[in-house]
Amino acid sequence: MSFFPKVSFQREVEEYLTKVFRNNEQFQGLSVPVLEHPKLQDVLLIPVIGPRRDLQKQPSEVIVGAQCGYAVLRGAHVYVPGIVSTSRFLKAGDLVSVYSDIEGKCKRGAKEFGGVKVFLGNGISEVTRSDIFSSSGPVNGLGIRMTEPVYLSPSFDGVLPRLLFLQNLPSVVVSHVLNPQPGERILDMCAAPGGKTTHLAALMHDQGEVIAMDKVANKVKKMKQNAELLQLKCIKAFCYDGTKALAAEEREAGQEGPPFLPESFDRVLLDAPCSGMGQRPNMAYPLTLKEVTSYQPLQRKLFTVAVQLLKPGGVLVYSTCTITLSENEEQVAWALKTFPCLQLQPQDPHVGGEGMRGAGLPPAQLKLLQRFDPSAAALQGTALDSVQGCREADLIALANKDCIGFFIASFTKRSSR
Repeated sequence: MSFFPKVSFQREVEEYLTKVFRNNEQFQGLSVPVLEHPKLQDVLLIPVIGPRRDLQKQPSEVIVGAQCGYAVLRGAHVYVPGIVSTSRFLKAGDLVSVYSDIEGKCKRGAKEFGGVKVFLGNGISEVTRSDIFSSSGPVNGLGIRMTEPVYLSPSFDGVLPRLLFLQNLPSVVVSHVLNPQPGERILDMCAAPGGKTTHLAALMHDQGEVIAMDKVANKVKKMKQNAELLQLKCIKAFCYDGTKALAAEEREAGQEGPPFLPESFDRVLLDAPCSGMGQRPNMAYPLTLKEVTSYQPLQRKLFTVAVQLLKPGGVLVYSTCTITLSENEEQVAWALKTFPCLQLQPQDPHVGGEGMRGAGLPPAQLKLLQRFDPSAAALQGTALDSVQGCREADLIALANKDCIGFFIASFTKRSSR
């Protein structure tokens, strides 16, 4: 969780979050620690407790779609639009077990489903079956109030929205690695949904300029809303394709947006489109092999533009939320060979592991890379009772590993002179 905008408020925020957990019925009086990351002063860590293996499954079932299932695993309740199927006689007040249809094969309104499904936990129905599948259209609002989720992961919807921004730990780390300074001009090439963009602006104390680009208009709109909510004025968001962000000729006087002239930015973040194999929670992977292999050439197009837009002496950070060698270490090897002006540099902070072998990079260069690999964490999860007595240092060490899969490489651009 990123913390905006002043670290001096951190103790107040910790106390507020502790009260939020204390009043959450899912935690039933458990003491959930709110931890300060020792290397990242603007980060608070909230341990996710689970999986809970002692939950008793109920005879009455509710089936939800995959996207709704992901939200439940992140701490959300079930809202009516996400419900695909229920048991025949579902009534308001019934105790039910909730499952996710990960293959999308359950027919809407089915009274039973024997396909592949993943147990998400138990809850109490707020509606009847007829409310959900009425011929006049379904009702909206809360459908199932989750009382016993498999993972205790509290929702932060509406919790201190002007101070807190929920992010995965590696996403926070990448902004610190770029290390933007007040007064600099920063380019976030593939910025949506804007978490890193707003973090960069906060790290710069809202002094300078952060240019954020994405080619999807709705995502750019969301970025602008986030910047406004966090009261960050140095962000300028544009709907634009990053592969076309390099100007072929002189720009018009007064032009703010892309395309940009070469060597226009002090630092560039290329958080590249990728196969997303590091995303969690993820109960099924929808992409075909052809789609997975399509990302490497796109990443190289974006990288080529990024190098040209970066000033000599500037910093370029390349990152992905995937775990494949072809999109990570192989891209670094290609970049160093293709652009002699680039040099790998150490990363601060470095809380992940080193790079993976197989791309021809020497051990010294692999140590300069940062790879977050969830498989390095204990797969059995964190038991309810062990969190209560676990040392803070052990919980932080687990948090550094038990996160999404992610990759970070940092380059400096040498002068051609």
